[in-house]
Amino acid sequence: MWLVLALLLQQPKHLAVYAAASLSDAFNEMADSLQRRDPDLHIDFNFAGSQVLVLQLGQGAAADVFASADDRWMQTARDSGLIDGTPQTFARNRLVVIVPKGNPARIGKLQDLARSGVKLVLAADAVPAGRYAREAIFRLAWSAGYPPDYSRRVLANVVSYEENVRSVAAKVQLGEADAGFVYVSDVTPAVARQVRRFDLPDTADVIASYPIALVRHSTNTEAAKTFIDFVLSPSGQAVLTKNRFLPGR
Repeated sequence: MWLVLALLLQQPKHLAVYAAASLSDAFNEMADSLQRRDPDLHIDFNFAGSQVLVLQLGQGAAADVFASADDRWMQTARDSGLIDGTPQTFARNRLVVIVPKGNPARIGKLQDLARSGVKLVLAADAVPAGRYAREAIFRLAWSAGYPPDYSRRVLANVVSYEENVRSVAAKVQLGEADAGFVYVSDVTPAVARQVRRFDLPDTADVIASYPIALVRHSTNTEAAKTFIDFVLSPSGQAVLTKNRFLPGR
């Protein structure tokens, strides 16, 4: 009996974390730190657009933690009874525009996104990054130096709507698009070597909020809370800052 109990206690702890695609680098780095502290802890990530993750949770996916790239999809998860407790905002992010290093469309300023023939890629409207991008485009249209029909002309140049923001970055990085809206955190050192970045003016700056919460019916609530606490801790926040996120508080 005691041998069986000992074996059960020594079994690995599996934690399933469903997180927005833009968090992949930061969360994998945090997982390495946590697993060094506790070798029996195994963290399995599912990175995707927040809208896809909520759909999966609603279909009964076995998850312990949900981290969204906006409050909208976290609220949808709460309204659907998928979340336990109150979500906490742990990070924020900003949008930038990237173009391939070779810049075949000769984009030299954000106004050029409205030029006919430019191939623009955005995340789909259901994706937080896609909604943020549209908001930024509409704000630019109201900014000094931009034509009043700027948003219409820019959106007419969209050739692809992606299911998550990392797909947008990949298409631009590979030269399959002339430009794309992504988060600052998506311009990793590897990506930065292959793209050119344009920051948005203050008048069009859109701040993304990232909430995290325990999933209801989690089968490993202790490990889930440990992960959430680490994300919110100074150590976790340092990892997020290193990965170009803004503080959540």
